[in-house]
Amino acid sequence: MRLAVVDDETIVQKRLQSALAKEGYQVSTFGSGEEFLKALTIPPFDLVFLDVILPGINGMDTLKRIKAEAPDTEVIIMTGRASLDAAIEAVKLGAFHYIAKPFKLEEVRHLAARALEHKGLLVENRDLKARLVPLEGWGEVIGVSQGIKEVFAVIRKVAPLSCHVLIQGESGTGKELVARLIHRESPRRDKPFVAFNCAGFTDELIASELFGYERGAFTGATATKIGILETAHQGTVFMDEIGDMPAGMQAKLLRVIQEQQVLRVGGNKPIQLDLRFITASNKDMKREVQEGRFREDLFFRLNVVQITIPCLRDRKEDIPPLVQHFLAKYSRKFAKRVKGLDAEARDALLAYSYPGNVRELENIIERAVALAESSTLSLADLPLDLREFSVTPYREWNTLEEQEREYIAKILAYTEYNIGQTAQILSLPRTTLWRKMRKYGLAKGEGG
Repeated sequence: MRLAVVDDETIVQKRLQSALAKEGYQVSTFGSGEEFLKALTIPPFDLVFLDVILPGINGMDTLKRIKAEAPDTEVIIMTGRASLDAAIEAVKLGAFHYIAKPFKLEEVRHLAARALEHKGLLVENRDLKARLVPLEGWGEVIGVSQGIKEVFAVIRKVAPLSCHVLIQGESGTGKELVARLIHRESPRRDKPFVAFNCAGFTDELIASELFGYERGAFTGATATKIGILETAHQGTVFMDEIGDMPAGMQAKLLRVIQEQQVLRVGGNKPIQLDLRFITASNKDMKREVQEGRFREDLFFRLNVVQITIPCLRDRKEDIPPLVQHFLAKYSRKFAKRVKGLDAEARDALLAYSYPGNVRELENIIERAVALAESSTLSLADLPLDLREFSVTPYREWNTLEEQEREYIAKILAYTEYNIGQTAQILSLPRTTLWRKMRKYGLAKGEGG
């Protein structure tokens, strides 16, 4: 267990370090909040003894930073004033307990053991909940494919942290559902989740929506308006289609993220904020940066962790559980008892390529349930273009995956296995190309 003692008195540091080291703990000491915060998360400490009165950043502000950046770290506040008010405030901010100076070393050892036991139970409980995730999905994110399992694995790791996340994927793959799931599984779950679409707005409109404005800031501003960012304080902001944000607004958003404060339009007093940003785009954001359409510094701020959601045509095994999920959802909505599909309808849905991804599949099932006259959907209940597609004996064709494999193999042969050039010709990120090469056995040495 890694413990830290943060106190500006050297004698307190030495006493606690000696007493706790005898219990088998690895103990580091720090003389200020600033010094400690530099070492907070690499790797995170299990328990911190934190003095209230510190030079520079005080104990309460240091506690807030700990809980924001390393929520699993337990904190015991030390105070020389035995102030009940300070103790209550510290516990409200997430401290495990407090101890009054001067303290007995036996009391310190007892509190340390209790705090670490509490931390262990919380982590164990979270891991148990993760193992109890339903086999066919998590929340509103449904799937059994390896691609979706990989998305779930990243969510489990990143949700408890306060780092920013960039979600990439085609339109309709469920980027906002993933963002909501991250928020729901995070320490911010009881705080606001606010979504904003960056596409199709001017700088001025985005600024007034995100930052808010003061009364009289411009013609028509008859009252002060609280912006989206201010509304989401201590919660999560989800910014969809971030790649479409105008260049002028990119600079302003970068400043907000760097300084964690916002200035309303027409205002002169910055408002301090605690926000987690989850952004999403159906564009290749690295390419947007390379071609000068998106700021590189903002991209690096937002892309601390990246999650790529595979398109539905690359995870056909997810179609059956998705269909069952949507059948149940829209049967409830329309007060019907549609329980399944016949063989022809199932084959048609499995054969279709879904350019609109999961959103398109949901729309197909919603329409079919709304018009259904029996408990089993048939081919006649599906849209005309799917019915026409299914008339041809498609089992005699090469599948979409077979065609894709053949096409990738030809490009690899043309470029003599130059991965960068191949990815550019195919308009694919390198990671996606590598994944498809492994999937189709095209990596060198795999018979490709």
